Amino acid sequence: MGNERNGCEQVEFELNGRKGIMICPKTAAFGKPWVWRAEFLHAFDYADNALLELGWHIAYYQLSDMFGCPSAVRQMETFREYIVDEFSLEPKAVLFGFSRGGLYAFNYAAAYPDRVTALYLDAPVLDIRSWPGGKGEGIGSPADWQACLAVYQITDEEADAFDQNPLDVAHHAAAAGIPIIVVAGDSDMVVPYRENGAVLERKYRELGGTIEVILIEGREHHPHSLEDPQPIVDFIKTARQKASLT
Repeated sequence: MGNERNGCEQVEFELNGRKGIMICPKTAAFGKPWVWRAEFLHAFDYADNALLELGWHIAYYQLSDMFGCPSAVRQMETFREYIVDEFSLEPKAVLFGFSRGGLYAFNYAAAYPDRVTALYLDAPVLDIRSWPGGKGEGIGSPADWQACLAVYQITDEEADAFDQNPLDVAHHAAAAGIPIIVVAGDSDMVVPYRENGAVLERKYRELGGTIEVILIEGREHHPHSLEDPQPIVDFIKTARQKASLT
């Protein structure tokens, strides 16, 4: 099924019982690069739209309330294989991880690093204990925490020793040379930056990875992204250019 968004064709389909969406640019860029929105398609989509204008495809696969668990990551790879073939896209994607989408985007990159060109993480959840667990500085979300524990198949007590968060597996992405750009607010009490993005920045630099952080003073969890997304777009374009040379 197809319709239009911002003058571009939006194709909706179903894969293994879940909704997929592909937004096709008016004219595809050479090689057919694409952005994969891990969650919250169309929310604060300044960078998405800027890349769409440059000929990038935008993809989304609805795996809501799976919190980037191993089952979700495996389904993500099935989706990638399908759309790369169906739409003749580049094999590698740039993943956008907004809020809880950070769990999906980063865990996928850690599991399948050779399928990822770059990561753009925006106020990202990178430790389930921080959100939805609320076991640190943040307010957490009790209902989401119970759902998260269920899909990860762990208990609240076992979560204390859980070692498969994005922050725990960052070495896989760093070793693969995946560059990361982070946009976040320093006053976020939903997904506290000090427990998520700040820890990733420190670890990723220690691992020799490339990471750029845009930390916005006084910003809370919302709004996301940058109304002028040029710094994000430039980072992504540079990452793709470098990837094409390796």
